[in-house]
Amino acid sequence: MDWVLDNEFLTPGGTVRWAVHGTGDPVVFVHGTPYSSYLWRDIAPALSRQRTVYVFDHLGYGASEKHEGQDLGLAAQAQNFTRLLDHWGLSSPSVVAHDIGGAIALRALLIEGAAYRDLTLFDAVSGGEWERGLFRLILNHADVFDQLPSYAHEALVASHLRNATEVGFRPGVLDAFLDPWRGPEGQAAFYRQYSQINQADTVEYEPLLAELSLPVRIIWGRQDRILPPEYAHWLHERVPHAQLSWIEGAGHLLQEDASAQLVGHLLETSTAGSDENIDYQM
Repeated sequence: MDWVLDNEFLTPGGTVRWAVHGTGDPVVFVHGTPYSSYLWRDIAPALSRQRTVYVFDHLGYGASEKHEGQDLGLAAQAQNFTRLLDHWGLSSPSVVAHDIGGAIALRALLIEGAAYRDLTLFDAVSGGEWERGLFRLILNHADVFDQLPSYAHEALVASHLRNATEVGFRPGVLDAFLDPWRGPEGQAAFYRQYSQINQADTVEYEPLLAELSLPVRIIWGRQDRILPPEYAHWLHERVPHAQLSWIEGAGHLLQEDASAQLVGHLLETSTAGSDENIDYQM
């Protein structure tokens, strides 16, 4: 499948690009940072044999519009996501979310009034003290990072991307993730979005996590260095009916490290949770 987002949706902050594939019950994929919907290039074709799969690039990411003055915080992105669901006419889709896509999907559900049939969160920002590492450095020193020489900026982004995978990228994949952040405009866009992502937007909905009644599935790479396993436990403790599953030998990017196992989870017909931890060996 060629990865082309051939549709547009206008948000208050600019144009979001999206695509839809397959037929059947709808499932929506929500990416995180500093990625794009390109993350789903292997997952979407597999799911589209049974489901109608919706993919999109968040405002300020990938093929979507990037410019100064955009509100790219989690609250704004959750509002954009809710508008996009309305635009698609989806009243109760399955939602699969990764990284800050988890916080966006949760905020849309708990604050913005979106409705899902079920929710799968993997290696996802959800709450707690997740504002750490590169997030915190850029949030506190965005003006410094924005002035990095282009070679230093590209090396930083490439290193951050490599840190997210346990097994490494296939040829050409790292370049595909780097491309939107290259050049003066890409560099400015990278630090623009990172400087607006903060913990305050997840604190607001944390008390509501215990009220979730829809089926919730949590999947985590055991070797995740971006969001280590304690973040999976944090979320599981607050959504006690959720099913927690581990994938061994995989880091933060299950789409790259364990795509077959991830597809296997997503193809399961039941999302009813339990407290049992399931280990999948590579």
